[in-house]
Amino acid sequence: MSHQFLDGVIYHKRFLPKEHKFEYKFFMVDIDLQELDSLKNRFFCQNSFNLFSFNTKNHFGKSDDFIENVTYLLKYFDIKRCHKMRFITLPSILGFVFNPISLLILFEKNIPTYLIAEVHNYNGGRVIYPTKLQSEDGINFKSSTKKDMYVSPFFKREGNYEFRLKYDEKQLFLNILLFEDEKKMLCSTLKLKPLNFSQTNILKLFFKHTFLTLWVVTRTLYQSFKLKRKGLKWSNPIKEDQIRRL
Repeated sequence: MSHQFLDGVIYHKRFLPKEHKFEYKFFMVDIDLQELDSLKNRFFCQNSFNLFSFNTKNHFGKSDDFIENVTYLLKYFDIKRCHKMRFITLPSILGFVFNPISLLILFEKNIPTYLIAEVHNYNGGRVIYPTKLQSEDGINFKSSTKKDMYVSPFFKREGNYEFRLKYDEKQLFLNILLFEDEKKMLCSTLKLKPLNFSQTNILKLFFKHTFLTLWVVTRTLYQSFKLKRKGLKWSNPIKEDQIRRL
């Protein structure tokens, strides 16, 4: 696989303190970091304006050179750099984007070994969770990490995440579970199917998801309003949750 798009749905279900669920259409770009220089065509570019674009400033590191940022990140977390690495994220649409989560996946002999999750909140905060993947069957993988950033006003800033990943030429399936005090609070799932990285598919995705960045924000606010009406208590972020770490 070289670069590709991933198109499908994102699903959320809250279990406590009130049950609440929703599902929306969603897509991402899946970047082969071995061929980053080829991530461009008539409608897709890097660090400049187009229908879709990949802007390094939106992600970890300070350099315009994304590979340099990845190298720094791996060194910071003492993770061995792999020959095969994929970065999965939401591209900018007409220059605008909000990325709730992006994924850097490392492989050894085509087997996923690390899942590094970059999480943003709506308060300017960003945290990176490096997790080592484990598998019993070589197909389904899982990892876990402690939560260390405010994301939702209705959950604590602390907790535990469990990631479950299945990623092959047919699909990306990512299930994220949030636990607080050993209680399952949230299930968030991405179910995406691959599409060729082509101009035709860019146009199809553009007209299908033109306002996705806007919907990501407004739908979150809408769901928050519904939860507030259900009587959930609102909490506020601390200063550490309003900065970009790393």
